[in-house]
Parts: sequence; structure tokens; C-alpha cells
Amino acid sequence: MIPGGGQPNMQQLLQQAQKMQQDLQRAQEELAQTEVEGQAGGGLVQATVTGSGELRSLTIDPKAVDPEDTETLADLVVAAVQAANENAQALQQQKLGPLAQGLGGGGLPGLPF
Repeated sequence: MIPGGGQPNMQQLLQQAQKMQQDLQRAQEELAQTEVEGQAGGGLVQATVTGSGELRSLTIDPKAVDPEDTETLADLVVAAVQAANENAQALQQQKLGPLAQGLGGGGLPGLPF
């Protein structure tokens, strides 16, 4: 309700909604450009993903490569990618969380929060 019992200004509400939508789109574009890292095995395997979760690079230290034990290397790769994705999700929450709350607080379809 508007203080004093007046009706909300629909034009003003629409302008606010459009601004929030533009802010959200800008934040999503920024996330797609921002890179975050995750690592495993004390840094033997490092994964870089965008803030939106796209895997950009994977670096494997030669010390992690044992032809007799490829399972450990695979586990390290998975762990590094998972760590990077967790960092990307934290970044999404940081950038998009306040905007999603402003649009109703229930999160947005297709976003993980």
C-alpha cells in the first residue's frame, strides 16, 4: 500500500520493473564474462568456469598424471570442476540474489536459487 491510502502509480511501477529487468540482464551478461576457478589435489588440477557455469579451461599438473592410476586423475578433474561450479553459484547468488528478491523473492525460473 501507498502511505496515505493512495493507489500505486502504475507507470512508476512499470518503470521500476523495467529497470530491475535491465539490471538483471546486465548482471547475467557480467556473469557470463566473469571467470572463477576451482581446484583439487592441492592445485594439481585447476578448472576455470564462467560465472554462468561454462567450463573454459582445465589445467592438469604433470605430477597428477600416473598412467597406472587414471581413476585418481579423473576424480581430481571432477572435483576441480565441481569446486569451480560451486564458486560460480556463489557468484550468481551474490550478483543475482538481490535482483531476484526485488522481482518477488521467489527466484527466477531457470536460475539455481
